[in-house]
Amino acid sequence: MAVMRAGKYRSGWAVRVMSVFAVMAVLGLQGVRAQSAQTFAGHDAASATRIDHTAFDALLRAHVVPAEAGLTRVDYAAFKAQSHDRLKAYIASLAGVDPNGLNRDEQFAYWANLYNALTLDVVLDHYPTASIRDIDISPGLADGPWGKKLIEVSGVALSLDDIEHGIMRPIWRDPRIHYAVNCASVGCPNLRRQAFTARALEEMLDAAARDYINSPRGVSVTSGVVAASSIFSWYRRDFGQTPKDVLDHIRRYAEPGLKAELAGTDYVSQFSYDWALNDVEAKGAN
Repeated sequence: MAVMRAGKYRSGWAVRVMSVFAVMAVLGLQGVRAQSAQTFAGHDAASATRIDHTAFDALLRAHVVPAEAGLTRVDYAAFKAQSHDRLKAYIASLAGVDPNGLNRDEQFAYWANLYNALTLDVVLDHYPTASIRDIDISPGLADGPWGKKLIEVSGVALSLDDIEHGIMRPIWRDPRIHYAVNCASVGCPNLRRQAFTARALEEMLDAAARDYINSPRGVSVTSGVVAASSIFSWYRRDFGQTPKDVLDHIRRYAEPGLKAELAGTDYVSQFSYDWALNDVEAKGAN
């Protein structure tokens, strides 16, 4: 979920130079992500190997708390003081796993939990902060931490963007990925209070989709006008080819009240996103 800096330049020459570098950066990212997808495309359908996520599960239950309007928040202050070392130990344990030796469901749980653990880790490393976007450690033109190489798996250095956009999205092509990975923001689908597991994966992904879509952060209807999270705009192609496809996806998980409000509508009119940190010490929208 990289955010590009909006630079201010007066000369046309500078703008052209920036455009060239921006194109080169995008092409470079695409090459890295394609390599990530190729490296981790394998799996062992017959594998019965189970990765132990109980340590992460305990951390989530201890420090992720229910809040307003179905949102979950993180007690980052307590997490940093009491459990940050245990989170780092869990991440280190995942770094030693060969994902290609796992079956697909076990792989999905592995990558989703790794993504969420790394996001928590990078926030805790820089806490306190009002927004994850303020953790400006990505290389090049990107804001936030998403482009920074944070871990090495099977000899490959990976960033959060590599995991989400280079591995999970191209390999699984499942829109529910967007409800599984958490970017530590109020506008994001919830960080769940339990780790993902292969055994309950389908149930957990469907529940995550329902929780978000039926929350005001996901979708709301006011006087017939449909507003939704910018996730449905940023990643529209993941949800379907047309605006109607996006709305059909939303309807699939909408509860009866929301589904009734969406009747007769074929597109979303407004998109928004709240980048404020999902902290129990709420600091307001960012």
